[in-house]
Amino acid sequence: MTKSNKGVQEDVKIALQNAANLLVQQPQNAEQQALEILKIMPDFDPVLHILAASYRFQGKLDQALEIIEPLAKRLSNVAPIWLEYGMCLGDAQRGVEAINALRKAGEIDPKSAEIWQAMASQLYIVGDHVNSQKAFDHYLKMFTTAPDFVKAVQALQQGKTAQAEQLTRDIVKIQPTNVAALRLLAEIGLQVNQFKDSQGLLERCLELAPYYHHARHNYVISLLRRQELEAAMQQIEILLSIEPTNSNYLVLKAAILVRKGDNQPALAIYKKVLKEHPNQAKVQLSYGHTLKTVGKLDEAIAAYRKCIEISPSTGETYWSLANLKTFNFSDDDVNNMLEQVTPEGGDPDDQAHLAFALGKAYEDRKNYDKSFEFYKRGNAIRRLHHRYDPKINIYDTVRQIQFFNEKFIADHEGQGCPSPDPIFVVGLPRAGSTLIEQILASHSQVEGTAELTDIIGLSRQIGDRKNARTVSKYPEILTQMSDDDFRELGESYIKTTRIQRSTSPYFIDKMPNNFQHIGLIHSILPNAKIIDARRHPMGGCFSGFKQLFARGQTFTYDLTDIGHYYRDYVKLMDHWDQLLPNRVLRVQYEDMVADTENQIRRLLDYCGLEFEEGCLRFYETQRAIRTPSAEQVRQPIYTKGVEQWRNYETHLDPLKKALGPLLERYPIE
Repeated sequence: MTKSNKGVQEDVKIALQNAANLLVQQPQNAEQQALEILKIMPDFDPVLHILAASYRFQGKLDQALEIIEPLAKRLSNVAPIWLEYGMCLGDAQRGVEAINALRKAGEIDPKSAEIWQAMASQLYIVGDHVNSQKAFDHYLKMFTTAPDFVKAVQALQQGKTAQAEQLTRDIVKIQPTNVAALRLLAEIGLQVNQFKDSQGLLERCLELAPYYHHARHNYVISLLRRQELEAAMQQIEILLSIEPTNSNYLVLKAAILVRKGDNQPALAIYKKVLKEHPNQAKVQLSYGHTLKTVGKLDEAIAAYRKCIEISPSTGETYWSLANLKTFNFSDDDVNNMLEQVTPEGGDPDDQAHLAFALGKAYEDRKNYDKSFEFYKRGNAIRRLHHRYDPKINIYDTVRQIQFFNEKFIADHEGQGCPSPDPIFVVGLPRAGSTLIEQILASHSQVEGTAELTDIIGLSRQIGDRKNARTVSKYPEILTQMSDDDFRELGESYIKTTRIQRSTSPYFIDKMPNNFQHIGLIHSILPNAKIIDARRHPMGGCFSGFKQLFARGQTFTYDLTDIGHYYRDYVKLMDHWDQLLPNRVLRVQYEDMVADTENQIRRLLDYCGLEFEEGCLRFYETQRAIRTPSAEQVRQPIYTKGVEQWRNYETHLDPLKKALGPLLERYPIE
């Protein structure tokens, strides 16, 4: 019994669809599927089209052209055939013929985005950049109005990130060379901090469409987020060579310069942009941040005031003033902020920044209950949008303690890069690390840099963590590494941090979270110095609670979370002290305030540095400081900050409970 013609046709239809689905990922299988169909239906045009495409994907261009050329001549009004013909000719480096074929395809179907994308690519290859850009702009205009793409963009704009990602992935699955979809997927990755994945997608975009300026702009941002500053600068210069007066590109270049520590040229760019576009609130804000960094406090305040004048609802500007620590809000300022506060709704970032700023304003007025009310509001808003899971921190702490043991340390003694250059200052934020950095950076042999992400970056690189849902292989993967691997990791750190340094023999890495990686630091940089900046848990934790951090430190948004985090930190530091005795110098903030000179001498002695009077007058040292304590460490040490938490003690029972037995070690007098 044989199948009916209808049944055979249905089977062929299914086989044809399977062959089409296999084209990109498995072109050899697509070829085999097409050949099998041709046995049943010789000279079936759709199958010949797929067979030619499978040959092109495999690089068998002579065979592809042998099939597609006569097919195109026979089917003179079928746009997909002429598109395939043009792409085969292009891959065979027959550029002029490819462009002619693609133009023919475009004449048949002027609404095909895929044809315009292929045309833009071929025109770029032959050097016709002007018409290439026109073709690409036409492609973007057409594709970005496609219903599926519009739906994905709308989902992203509505904050439905997971839905936007799935919709975009569905598009890319069908159209893997669709650069608009690839760029959108990369933008989603940037929003969820998947910088490495985003970078890969954007590199593919620019490989397919070097003229895609929006993708290159995103690419610069991804490089900046990953601290690849030289590469970011090279890419922004490409954009500026095309549009030298584009203010978005200029501002991004300034941001790269600031990250590199080149603040003066960055300030020059901000001035230039603001001269031409004086009502750019975000540029005014960045200008103010950079002025603050270099110690031009009055000018920074003026820039922030101008930003408020332009955009009164931008909460970050008020917080930037509060974050100077030495600034006091007027009654008019407070009233203006209160007018912007919404009982519900509103932009969460603006509302959080306003709440923290009002917390500081009422603290300065000694209205501590009102102050705590706003600090609590700001933290609650941040916690909604910046989730923190304490179980992850507990898990990571236990892994570090279990993995780094006496046997591992003994087995790897003497390995790593011998450079003595780095001085790591670790601990919790707001524990005096900026003060320690300023003291050491006042020494002629030491340079202050910033909170460098290089060690954290190395831990992620080693761990090969693909995304937030996968488990890192770090630290256990270290057992599979050779002596050369440890040395190369240390050398890599020295190399990647070079961009932050000048000629001083020693430099400071002030990333507080590096306390979690002291085992790694010891293994790859055995001669580096490590200083633990510690503060009484009540003072340190509450200071973190009332500080709005630009990014990271999400454990600070809840008193219970921050108390548990402090306990995990002390537990891990106790482990390092036991495993590596005398390897880490602990500097207690309260001791530094009470007995400054002796503590400074102790600090310099640990670092192997001769005593210099300038370290006692650290507040006179002129240098860029990016952290919230910038203005505080430009003044002599003062004691009023040590016990500030006591003004809020009636509100801090959740913190005391979370700290638990640790308070016996640090009794409250």
